[in-house]
Amino acid sequence: MRADRVFAYGAAAGLLGDLLLGDPRRGHPVAAFGRAAAAVERTLWRDHRGWGALHTAVCVGGAVALGAVGETYVRRCAAASVALTGAATWAVVGGTSLAREAGIIARALEAGDVEAARARLPHLCGRDPQALDADGIARAVVESVAENTSDAVVGALVWGAVAGVPGLLGFRAVNTLDAMVGHKSPRYRRYGWASARLDDLAGWPGARLTAVLATAAGPDPRGALHAWRADARRHPSPNAGPVEASFAGALGVRLGGTLSYGGRFEHRPVLNCGGRAVATEDIDRAVRLSRRVGLLALGVGVAARAIIAARARGRRS
Repeated sequence: MRADRVFAYGAAAGLLGDLLLGDPRRGHPVAAFGRAAAAVERTLWRDHRGWGALHTAVCVGGAVALGAVGETYVRRCAAASVALTGAATWAVVGGTSLAREAGIIARALEAGDVEAARARLPHLCGRDPQALDADGIARAVVESVAENTSDAVVGALVWGAVAGVPGLLGFRAVNTLDAMVGHKSPRYRRYGWASARLDDLAGWPGARLTAVLATAAGPDPRGALHAWRADARRHPSPNAGPVEASFAGALGVRLGGTLSYGGRFEHRPVLNCGGRAVATEDIDRAVRLSRRVGLLALGVGVAARAIIAARARGRRS
């Protein structure tokens, strides 16, 4: 079976598996990778960029190599190739878990149980929940849904379309390492530099595709495009900026402002200044937009994979 068809069937099966099953409660492959990366860190850690770069190379290279070996092993069997692509896609995407966690928080806020919403928020993002009221929690959830649509769904599909199973596993490895060591704490300011920069690079195409699809699929395409063009570059993250700005414009809400992480306050620029404040019902609207973006990203990925395969066949002929 041609590689483009393997990706099309496998990626669709993986997204369907995520929709039906979500993430496993125990034994998630990403969690296993995280434990392995933590073990590598215990061996290599030094307060030095070079050692951090080695850590990144070992962990990401290992994930890519595992995917390449797996693809090579099943290449002669079409059913096994589709199954491997499907399993890899299911393992690296997280759209259903994202929607489920956002929905749990939304139901708590609707019931007026702000404490329950605060207790659940760390399952979705790293904000300090005690520093947030109901409106602040809703805004944090919408921002997390937007950013994770790129990180947990679209970015993986982009790299799967480009590089198959190695691309899927490699992207998730990069994204996981950034979450583990890519932040600017005293321990990881130097050691996590390579992981953070690689995550910026790997996330660039998925973030722009997410912004394009959110603009096209959202309830206010003109507002999404305006917010993206006007405000994205003001965000400190080169990838979260376009995604959050386009979601803000599409939903007609304001995102950004003062945030708190680990007791440290950040004052981020407001995205879509002309929008209204985020309300609880906007969480469900953001989730629906995220799902539409994910489905459209699958279509774009399948088309891109077909183009890549056609060009490869043309070079060989």
